[in-house]
Amino acid sequence: CWVCLVFVVFINLLGVIGERSIYRKRGNVDPQIGAPQLKPKRLRFIVDVSGSMYRFNNYDGRLDRELEAVIMVMEALSGFEDKISYDIVGHSGETECLRFVDKSNPPTDNKQRLNVIKKMHAHTQFCMAGDNTLQSVVNAQKTLEAERTDFDEAIIILLSDANLSRYNIRPDRLAAALNLSKDVQSFAIFIGSLGDQADM
Repeated sequence: CWVCLVFVVFINLLGVIGERSIYRKRGNVDPQIGAPQLKPKRLRFIVDVSGSMYRFNNYDGRLDRELEAVIMVMEALSGFEDKISYDIVGHSGETECLRFVDKSNPPTDNKQRLNVIKKMHAHTQFCMAGDNTLQSVVNAQKTLEAERTDFDEAIIILLSDANLSRYNIRPDRLAAALNLSKDVQSFAIFIGSLGDQADM
């Protein structure tokens, strides 16, 4: 029938000139700015509670600044548990994942926040020498990637002194660990440094 032939020619002509309504690509679309948040964001803070944080605190105040940062995070996220699910874990020479704050039970008052800070401070005083920074980041990457479908976005923030060269941890190995999963964004913040360790 000539009507069908004209219709087919018309559709092909639209496709040739690039009509956007002909061919569509399926895919995940980023939410529009201002759109309601359907799932909470997932944050994991990995804090350095190694012995060097305590040992060199008098040199540059690294432990004091880390504890202050953790208090600020806990206070800032209080009341936003429906939008942001977070936990705080520590890494040291003894462990790669010492849990200070659980995502299902974040601290709700100053007493609970103080207990978190006390545990962090005590661990830096009495932990064994060593470094589990890489293992802690890899563990966090795998954990958050497994939970990815439950959350809108997954982010890791690593707080560390830059005492990595002492344990032969090269920057490329840290970068590889931070970029292990394409579904998890990772950031490293060096909160203390002896000389130019952080820059290096």
